[in-house]
Amino acid sequence: MSNALKDYLDFCQTRVEKALEARLPSATILPQKLHRAMRYSVLDGGKRMRPMLTYCTGKTLGIAPEALDGPACAVEFIHVYSLIHDDLPAMDDDDLRRGKATCHIAFDEATAILTGDALQALAFEILANDPSITATAEGRLKMIAALTKASGSQGMVGGQAIDLESVGTSLTLPELENMHIHKTGALIRASVNMATLAKADIDPNIAKKLDNYAKCIGLSFQVKDDILDEESDTATLGKTQGKDQDNNKPTYPALLGLAGAKQKAQELHEQALENLSIFGSEADLLRDLSLYIIQRDH
Repeated sequence: MSNALKDYLDFCQTRVEKALEARLPSATILPQKLHRAMRYSVLDGGKRMRPMLTYCTGKTLGIAPEALDGPACAVEFIHVYSLIHDDLPAMDDDDLRRGKATCHIAFDEATAILTGDALQALAFEILANDPSITATAEGRLKMIAALTKASGSQGMVGGQAIDLESVGTSLTLPELENMHIHKTGALIRASVNMATLAKADIDPNIAKKLDNYAKCIGLSFQVKDDILDEESDTATLGKTQGKDQDNNKPTYPALLGLAGAKQKAQELHEQALENLSIFGSEADLLRDLSLYIIQRDH
């Protein structure tokens, strides 16, 4: 990781942690157990990759980070809700996430379901009402529409449904990519789109190139996750290593082999860079972030 990217990611993590904390209900407000579970699940954990993408895209476009705090939090709340539900016994049945007990283990299954529901609702409340968002009313509506589609049956939830239906089956590479374009890629694309939608006068060609960049890194992120699930360990990952393999889920290494999966990640990184060729040094953080995604160890 370049020093410039490390410094900016540290800045983003500190910034979004404060922004998330400020937007979550206090644990002293009724219902206290639900609010404790929301704060437990969101705070003090995770790479914050999606908020970082929102801030990095904003920096490329010359948007002040304070104007993106709301959208960055909204995307992260959707992401955490999806993790809570994904870990439930009815789905992946996992007991470790971000280095600590999953929500249904730390609290209980019913509370975990409600915590995910509440975080999803909070994400859209922020996009509708957060005073830090400087976008026009039309811009806010476009943000809400983009995040809604990315989160629903044509996005993340649809991808999760395909994932559950694919357990124990063999998928072709296009089928596997289609699943992850929805399950992982849709929210990563939304993270970038939150920033492009915050800029009212953006050139449509620039917005399209950034969206294509996001598609590439959304897939490379999942390819690398699949590689880490085989090569890394539980302590480093902060979640149960080998879970996908144990659950007989289709993965890139299973389909392409480890060497083939690594080559696929590299190709997606190169495609991501191609889409940034219209930018100068203002997009260097996005370039570095794409490389970090395929080189990370957790």
